[in-house]
Amino acid sequence: MKLSHFNFELPDELLAEYPSENRDEARLMVLNRKEQTIEHKQFKDILDYFEPEDVMVLNNTKVFPARLYGNKEKTGARIEVFLLRELNPETKLWDVLVDPARKIRIGNKLYFGDDESLVAEVIDNTTSRGRTLRFLYDGSYEDFRKKLKELGETPLPKYIKRDVQPEDQERYQTIYAKEEGAVAAPTAGLHFSKHLLKRLEIKGVDFAEVTLHVGLGTFSPVEVEDLSKHKMDSEEAFIERKATETINKAKRENRRVCAVGTTVMRVMESAVSSNHTLNEFSGWTNKFIFPPYDFSIANCMITNFHTPKSTLLMMISAFAGHDFMKRAYEEAVKEKYRFYTYGDAMLII
Repeated sequence: MKLSHFNFELPDELLAEYPSENRDEARLMVLNRKEQTIEHKQFKDILDYFEPEDVMVLNNTKVFPARLYGNKEKTGARIEVFLLRELNPETKLWDVLVDPARKIRIGNKLYFGDDESLVAEVIDNTTSRGRTLRFLYDGSYEDFRKKLKELGETPLPKYIKRDVQPEDQERYQTIYAKEEGAVAAPTAGLHFSKHLLKRLEIKGVDFAEVTLHVGLGTFSPVEVEDLSKHKMDSEEAFIERKATETINKAKRENRRVCAVGTTVMRVMESAVSSNHTLNEFSGWTNKFIFPPYDFSIANCMITNFHTPKSTLLMMISAFAGHDFMKRAYEEAVKEKYRFYTYGDAMLII
């Protein structure tokens, strides 16, 4: 399949700038692959599609406030710095994106905070917008991390044109987020409320947690017509033994194993054994899933509505079937479902 197969017209008014007032009351489109049917529900109705001992697999990564604003030495120009990943805790080296990039060269210093207590020096160019920064800070590593959090803001996606609000700090985080390290939320999980998780638990549904620290590469546009030539950025991921045992048991017993989000699907498919069971995993994955693809672990998934030509849409196409996915997206546009981060959800069974 080619890139052009994943294009569609998306009206601007369908981009969700705010989430539903109650997390679990977003709209839910249910795709039944076997029957090729589409139903329209509310997210909390997922309860009706799961039985005792089915497993929901959650990505427990936690978003950190990755967007900082600093001032360039001498000129005082305001520069946005987006923290991507920590390269070395001892020397406080970070991979970052800067904007506007044309103003930022090796040797430049940036000052952060009203008191300029945090300074960074540019020590390398990595891509057109990418830089390596060395932070200079008088204090312990713990104090340095605290300072980053204090100065950083919630890294909402660029398409959300409004200013970041204090409420975004909570609503751009899943309620089961634990392991800090993502620069973007695993958005399918944003629909779960504590109440809904408790109701699923009472019904007997099991949960397994994996970790994939979402990087910006997940959202990088695909720019080659031949999909096999697209390279995904690597993201750090972990699967512990407890999760593999829960998931493999459900698989053996032909239960539903539901990947909550594309990030969960990616990390599980990165850790498949030769006999199609799930292995423990600790490392980096750059797995890119596009049609045709045989999935080994999950037989069900929850996801949001994605951008045209995105790697996320390609994975959904591989899982749901391309023609069925196209029909579902046409219906989503017609029925005015809300797209992207704070939008509505899809359950594919």
